Amino acid sequence: MTSAPRGEGDFPLWLIILAGAGIWALGAALASEVHAQILSILWKGLGITLLVTLMAFAGASALGLLLALGGMSRIWLIRQVVRLYVEVMRGVPIIVLLLYVAFVGVPLAVEGWNALGLPEARTRDIPLLWRAVLALVLAYASFLSEVFRAGIQSVPAGQIEAAEALGLNRRQRFRLIVAPQAFRTILPPWGNDFVAMVKDSSLVSVLGVTDVTQLGKVAAAGNFRYFETYNMVALIYLGLTVSLSLGLRRLERHLRQRTTAA
Repeated sequence: MTSAPRGEGDFPLWLIILAGAGIWALGAALASEVHAQILSILWKGLGITLLVTLMAFAGASALGLLLALGGMSRIWLIRQVVRLYVEVMRGVPIIVLLLYVAFVGVPLAVEGWNALGLPEARTRDIPLLWRAVLALVLAYASFLSEVFRAGIQSVPAGQIEAAEALGLNRRQRFRLIVAPQAFRTILPPWGNDFVAMVKDSSLVSVLGVTDVTQLGKVAAAGNFRYFETYNMVALIYLGLTVSLSLGLRRLERHLRQRTTAA
């Protein structure tokens, strides 16, 4: 019988304290005209924050999976190209990558497009929002590729060989044998990276994208209420990340119970 991980059944005192503090802070904020005004401004940026997070993480997951498969390719050159990409992207700070993609990479790509004689494109026509999403995709794909690679390689080789002996082709082996088992290994770090993406999405504010952080900067610069404004910014991000973490833990526990029952 498999025992539950240490701390799994602990009484969630931390959650009660955090929830109580959050409810108190939100109640105090709504009771204050200044806080309510700040919250109404920040609320407008929540949609952009969620859009950036979801679009960037979906793109990073797709690219990361391709990189993981490329890193396990039988072709030496593909493996080396993938390793080069992963090491470079992991070695550059995300904020630097954001600035580079927005103000160097995209203009160079537009110049290359125009040099091919295709319909003319202009750099200023590409919104900074999508440049920021592209930069986050490129950055997080390098981290997620390692997560996917570790999960795929955790599947016992004997099971893959048995599936091959049964006549399953490569795509069927991956879909029916590798992916379901690898998912349980991948889920915890993949979920952690998703939560981290929520926080790192705030970096797009350096490009002027009107997310929660950028609107917080604008509001604080106008009302000089830095304490109140950044308290509200922190409360919004904390609410998002804690909710996601709890949801992912519940999903992990559900999958673990299904595996034990099977």
